[in-house]
Amino acid sequence: MAVKIAPLLFVLFAAILWGTTGTAQAFAPAAAHPIAIGAARLAVGGVFLLLITLLLGRLNLKGWPIGLTLLAAFCMACYQPLFFSAVHQTGVAVGTVIAIGSAPILSGVLEAVIFRRRPGYIWWGATLLSIMGCVLLFLTGDTVMIKPVGILLALGAGLSFAGYTLLSGQIVQGKSPLETAAVIFGIGGIFLMPFLFLFDMQWIMQPSGIAVSLHLGIVATAAAYFLFSKGLQQVPASSAVSLSLAEPFTAAVLGVILVGEELSLLSWMGIGMLLGGIVLIAFVQKD
Repeated sequence: MAVKIAPLLFVLFAAILWGTTGTAQAFAPAAAHPIAIGAARLAVGGVFLLLITLLLGRLNLKGWPIGLTLLAAFCMACYQPLFFSAVHQTGVAVGTVIAIGSAPILSGVLEAVIFRRRPGYIWWGATLLSIMGCVLLFLTGDTVMIKPVGILLALGAGLSFAGYTLLSGQIVQGKSPLETAAVIFGIGGIFLMPFLFLFDMQWIMQPSGIAVSLHLGIVATAAAYFLFSKGLQQVPASSAVSLSLAEPFTAAVLGVILVGEELSLLSWMGIGMLLGGIVLIAFVQKD
């Protein structure tokens, strides 16, 4: 049975919104620490989702799978500091490639171990094609820092995202996408609150700090993860994580258009491979 197009598009559009985070952070005040930005992003997104859910009267706390919800919130809370710490240790290229590239493979492994559902050959081929494209996209020729601690942090970020996807994919089968995203991110925001006190947060009151925080929280978190949760109602977790590789593609294109970055021929080849893998997963793979 083929996966319907609409849920796949929900996941793809979510990844596109995630891809705006790097560009948005480029416009944040210089004093804003990346981990503090990540904590503020989750806090704003969680509060916004909870407010919308309450205003619409959609929050029903009966019958919640508490264990799965706490684990999903913990995974999402872990992703932010793990990813930004990995990038700090190993550099943007290595940290991003390992974190984003490992997530689809780890998701496929988790899905096979937990649900005994093995991804098909098309998924493996498309995922490997996309990961190779991701590597080429970030192959800038700069000095590469290979630090074991940074590699482990990046793998932890990939595992956190894969775990969140798998867990929320189960929760959303019994709850609405809005409820699922609101509760998980509300709890995740609470988990990350200590980071708001560890860093100087005065930047958040500046006009650019307010704009960046609202964009990251409302657009790149609340809206994006609502769409992602909606897509997870019908898209397998392994496929959803692979489709999320549209994030670095979006980030690269926005970097060229809005920030004035230049891409090499290898980077453009990487974009083409990324798109090829995404198309294979979205329009060829069978459920």
